[in-house]
Amino acid sequence: MHSEPSIAGFDFSQRPRLVFGAGAVGRIGELAQGLGASHALLVTDPGIVRAGHAEKVRAALNAVGIMVVIYDQVRENPSTVDVDACLAIAKGGSIDLIIGLGGGSAMDTAKGANFLLSNGGRMRDYWHTHAATKAFLPLIAIPTTAGTGSECQSYALIVDEQSHQKMACGDAKALARIAILDPELTTTQPVRVTACTGFDALVHALETLVTTKRNQVSHLFAREAFTLVQANLPLVLSQPGDLAGRGGMQLGAAFAGLAIENSMLGAAHACANPLTARHSIVHGQAVATMLPHVLRFNAEDPATARLYADLAVHAGLAAPGDIPAGVAGLCRRVDTLLGLTALPRSLRASGVTPDGIAALAADAAGQWTGRFNPRPVGEAEFRHLYQQALAAGEP
Repeated sequence: MHSEPSIAGFDFSQRPRLVFGAGAVGRIGELAQGLGASHALLVTDPGIVRAGHAEKVRAALNAVGIMVVIYDQVRENPSTVDVDACLAIAKGGSIDLIIGLGGGSAMDTAKGANFLLSNGGRMRDYWHTHAATKAFLPLIAIPTTAGTGSECQSYALIVDEQSHQKMACGDAKALARIAILDPELTTTQPVRVTACTGFDALVHALETLVTTKRNQVSHLFAREAFTLVQANLPLVLSQPGDLAGRGGMQLGAAFAGLAIENSMLGAAHACANPLTARHSIVHGQAVATMLPHVLRFNAEDPATARLYADLAVHAGLAAPGDIPAGVAGLCRRVDTLLGLTALPRSLRASGVTPDGIAALAADAAGQWTGRFNPRPVGEAEFRHLYQQALAAGEP
């Protein structure tokens, strides 16, 4: 008798609270008051300050009597030095609320400061662990991009300044209490940022769908995240001011973040981190270049191929009943989207050379996310994936 595989167990708690809609950031004062705040730390970056978003948040908080201290020097791929600088600002402000405003780097820096402000120690103490014993300050996350999904995750990605390793520092208490998703904040993004962050969200959806830690909850979020992103990414690339498209992207990125929180990531992310560390390739570009090759590699596993095909049917990319056709439809859609972004298809176009593949593969084999890929990946498999990406698009 044929029996279906057992359903994986899960422990799902609905957090953060999601506040979505055009103009939703205008509710920051009311929402902060609801958390009992009187002194807030606003963590952001210089570009968000120039766009006027930081001042809008500060003014709304001041209007309800909440004092604001601002750390506005967030850098891409924040390191332990950045977290320490943010912490120094926080310590002088009697802080009872932290607000992360910006892309994933701002939210990672805000979470990192929360770890150390609330629990002490160093970021390394919280690498891969749930070692924090004390309560965290409430966090409000306000993304201005649609990609990382950091607003819905309990991990801060922080680079160790000495070893240059990217540490995933996690604890359930680090989750934001509230995530404000306001599509109006994302219309100021340059087209390249829209492309990179959009593909990051797409990869999150496709990886969380198939990892070895997947479950029914992560499947729901991953499926809807992919459907939203693949439908709306072409729209926001061609019509940057389209709020409906921007809103779809924000929801897709947030849902993908929730999928990560309830599943994990895989080989595309394991490949991407060494590309960023060794070649300074922006994360979204790195995962975008690697995704087509990881998809086809993973699809050689029958269970993964079935999941990909089901996703293609759900998103309207293929007819039901034919798994190879479904996988092919999904891969074609990813290829089409990559073409629309104008991001490089090959690693060679990003400055990677054949003699660097061995070191990249060794680094990728040590990445945490690779452990959860549906097909086992070691140095040999990563070398093969990098080699495919190196020459992609060449005759």
